[in-house]
Amino acid sequence: MSRITIDVLESDIPGTTCGLYCDRLRTIWLADWLNDRQRLCTLCHELVHAKYRDLGCGTRFGVKCERRARRETALMLISPAEFAMSEELWDGDTWHMAAELDVTMQVLTDYRQILKDGLFAKRP
Repeated sequence: MSRITIDVLESDIPGTTCGLYCDRLRTIWLADWLNDRQRLCTLCHELVHAKYRDLGCGTRFGVKCERRARRETALMLISPAEFAMSEELWDGDTWHMAAELDVTMQVLTDYRQILKDGLFAKRP
């Protein structure tokens, strides 16, 4: 398996975009306003795009790439055992669970959707 170098830069990305990946430049840009939890989740998400050399989100294929990146990010950052303990500890309260698991609300929501859809067997 060959290794490919990817540059990761922090930048003043306009709007609410947390991160971007450009396959042509093999570069990930992270918004400079992210907190540590957001930075970790966004970097993981963009690295999934890099892994598959995704070209962008503006097409029908891009929607599938985005869905895959969100699913793989959730599966990489949340372990089943830690999720179960957190869910019991916080009685399913999503805000506290996300904080306990050190992920964003989006990543927690994506993980819960994976469980609901029965997609857990497709773990990368």
